[in-house]
Amino acid sequence: SCFRLLCSLLIPALFLSGILCVCLVVLLWGIRLWIQQRKKQLTSAGKDGKRPLLVAFFHPYCNAGGGGERVLWCAIRTLQKKYRNVTCVVYTGDRDVTGEEIVEGAFRRFNIKLIHPVKFVFLEKRYLVEASLYPHFTLLGQSLGSVFLGWEALLKCVPDIYIDSMGYAFTLPLFKYLGGCRVGCYVHYPTISTDMLSVVRNQDTRFNNAAFITNNPLFSKFKLLYYYFFAFMYGLVGSCSDVIMVNSSWTLNHILSLWRAGACTSVVYPPCDVQTFLDIPLEEEKSTTEYSIVSVSQFRPEKDHPLQIRAFAKLLKEKRLGQQPSLKLILIGGCRNQQDEERVNNLKHLCEELGVSNNVTFRINIPFEELKRHLAEATIGLHTMWNEHFGIGVVECMAAGTVILAHNSGGPKLDIVVPYEGHITGFLAENEDNYAETMAYILSLSPEKRLEIRENARRSVHRFSDQRFEETFLLSVEPLFK
Repeated sequence: SCFRLLCSLLIPALFLSGILCVCLVVLLWGIRLWIQQRKKQLTSAGKDGKRPLLVAFFHPYCNAGGGGERVLWCAIRTLQKKYRNVTCVVYTGDRDVTGEEIVEGAFRRFNIKLIHPVKFVFLEKRYLVEASLYPHFTLLGQSLGSVFLGWEALLKCVPDIYIDSMGYAFTLPLFKYLGGCRVGCYVHYPTISTDMLSVVRNQDTRFNNAAFITNNPLFSKFKLLYYYFFAFMYGLVGSCSDVIMVNSSWTLNHILSLWRAGACTSVVYPPCDVQTFLDIPLEEEKSTTEYSIVSVSQFRPEKDHPLQIRAFAKLLKEKRLGQQPSLKLILIGGCRNQQDEERVNNLKHLCEELGVSNNVTFRINIPFEELKRHLAEATIGLHTMWNEHFGIGVVECMAAGTVILAHNSGGPKLDIVVPYEGHITGFLAENEDNYAETMAYILSLSPEKRLEIRENARRSVHRFSDQRFEETFLLSVEPLFK
């Protein structure tokens, strides 16, 4: 009788599930047909009577002026150079500026001049992907928010080719299966990584893993479960992409393990404005009365400025007075908001505590020319971020002619501070002692030996030029245009 009861419940449940699945498939197919119909109504033929190929980039913060935006404008310029019958579209949430102002800003910040006009589709629901909207379950909240933002984008313009250039992987199945587009993406860093999983698993306290979670085994288990679920979903949506471009070997390893789509994944290094820094003349240091150590990065928690200050304090402490020239540490970076400004104040307090205030200078939101001057005068370029996915700042320091000392992880370790033609290009360190010792070692080298390292580093950064990016980008996106 128990078996009969189970069958009487199970069979209708299975039948109902089947009907619901069929209804869902029919509904999605109907939406796809409706979107295709809408596409025909929205697009018109070009001057030659042919309908231009619409290539859309999903970049809600296209006016931000960071490394990700440099990739966007270089990619658009590259496609305009190569394909004549292409119209580039940018989905953006920057509604406080006009399209002309965005293009002008790209030229002013990056010296990138586009060949043809770009069509901008302004989105109203960008607030759905703001991290501040989701104090808890931020990853999931932002990802679901991006689906709604993507839906708004799809309704406003249906492209032939869709490229997510900002890391919103959850929009990929939307454009592929409902929009009927060929889809590609450029991944600057994975939304979730195996490193993040290990941080929670090992109950490490970090800027993205609060102490109240690490101190509670139950909370840690729950967060780990949530991360595994999210990683599974992220892998599912990412594998929908026809073309996957990643910015470094570090990102490649993570994307391969999460998305498992090796056949269509390739490394396309981001275009760094190396030429501007290579224009700085490289000569043997003349002044030995003062050495400057320069750090260039935004004042964000993951950049780990306290490590730089502590290592510098240790270096000063161990330096025997009167035997070496004076040292100064110059921290150059951008402050985006109130939190960043508070962070700078905390760093200044740390300098006071360690007694190094007179040797540390903060330069915030400085003009480009001043940045170039500081780099031209610097002996050491300093970088301390753990698992930086690429490290444009590291490339710029090397191109400018400093001896780089970067964190022994991520992009700097795997792609940038690597031997070039068998010669050393810089140094790597991991902790306070490492950094202090390596800085002391670099300063103990003869000016001739330092010049040799600087020249090797300069030669090595041509791999990250605009021209190299154009070649590898075109090679990667070619399947989308076939």
